[in-house]
Amino acid sequence: MASLDDLAFFRQLARAGNLTTTARELGLSLSAVSKRLKQLEARLGVELATRTTRRLSLTAEGERYLARGSALLDELDELEESLGRDREALAGPLRINATFGFGRRHIAPLLSTFCTQHPGIEATLELSNFPAPLAEGVDLGIRVGDPPDSRLVARRLLVSRRIPCAAPAYLERHPAPRVPQDLARHRCLVLRENDSDFTQWRFVARHAGQTQAVKVAGPMSSNDGEVVKRLALDGHGVLLRSWWDVHEEIGDGKLVALLDGWHGVRADFHAVYPQRRHVPARLRAFVDALVAQLAERVPALPE
Repeated sequence: MASLDDLAFFRQLARAGNLTTTARELGLSLSAVSKRLKQLEARLGVELATRTTRRLSLTAEGERYLARGSALLDELDELEESLGRDREALAGPLRINATFGFGRRHIAPLLSTFCTQHPGIEATLELSNFPAPLAEGVDLGIRVGDPPDSRLVARRLLVSRRIPCAAPAYLERHPAPRVPQDLARHRCLVLRENDSDFTQWRFVARHAGQTQAVKVAGPMSSNDGEVVKRLALDGHGVLLRSWWDVHEEIGDGKLVALLDGWHGVRADFHAVYPQRRHVPARLRAFVDALVAQLAERVPALPE
């Protein structure tokens, strides 16, 4: 039992990335956490990590201990789940990373429902502009676009595209663009996020499959999607935004979809997690819930 406790302690320490955070999460003093790590290293006879109060870096032995130890802990979780009398009583930690907009709008309420149904789940939802590496204390990542790593399991949650649109008030003052290159003469609302080339908008011909890219510009921009959408609703210019975020406004007539015959590039959402022999039942169940319920929350893309 002591060895398993040590494995769980070291995995939490590695995921936290420093002694201070680990001490806060465990409700211990910094000196107690440091002492426990020293005792573990003394028992194993190797140095597992170099550390300061701000940063912890695993040695080669620490990386090996973490990898093999995590696999053993995952197998133990799977065994205990499979032996449980009530297979529906899901329990344990579930750490999720998602983007700000999609995470707030959809992942957070679905996670809330899931935790109400399974009160034994200990959930953490981290929102960020940049996807967090799954190795850094994240069990499940919600990613936009093609899965970034073939070593990850990726399950499509939602089919989406970026839709060019504008408010009726803007279109009353400016003729609607007919082809992508027309956007070069329009006031475009630029979303400045991540490291993407945010002024380069790409489109695909609906039938021919031809692709076009256009350089856009405009007097207003933001690094927040909600702000840019608000500017579009107020009639300040043309917006390029994912279907999941503008389908309600398009359906209500507050925004008008543009460029009939063209559509923006695909921006599908995937749930990604590391490949391993035993995927915790709580993770599988949450992904299943996302697949089922997102289809109800976001209508299918128009043809």
